[in-house]
Amino acid sequence: MAGKQTAAIIDVNTFMAQLDHPRKAEIEVIRAIILGADPRIGESIKWNAPSFSIGEHFATLKLRPSTTVQVVFHTDAKVKPVTTAMAIDDPLGMLKWAAPDRCVATFASMEQIEARRGALVSIVRQWIAQL
Repeated sequence: MAGKQTAAIIDVNTFMAQLDHPRKAEIEVIRAIILGADPRIGESIKWNAPSFSIGEHFATLKLRPSTTVQVVFHTDAKVKPVTTAMAIDDPLGMLKWAAPDRCVATFASMEQIEARRGALVSIVRQWIAQL
């Protein structure tokens, strides 16, 4: 139990400094893009990865498998009685929907991240506007 408590309160910068991941540079760029999308966005470690919140968590990075970096958009981990579908304009087709309120954007390279930077910012802003 003590290990879980420590993991829950670890600083994101400390977590990243200790992270051994082949896509670490890509993770850092995605973090910067998401944090730069809105000054209200906070960051912590959730599910052993950087997670982003405005009040409640709305996106968490998925770091495994290590061949890609995924941004999982969600409406926090709490079960909600009524699930409202999120309406996100996604002209590049970046999102793969797992549920009406949960989807994933996958990035396989730094080039892909840079090419989709504006689209990712747009998705983050649309997502948090509907929370």
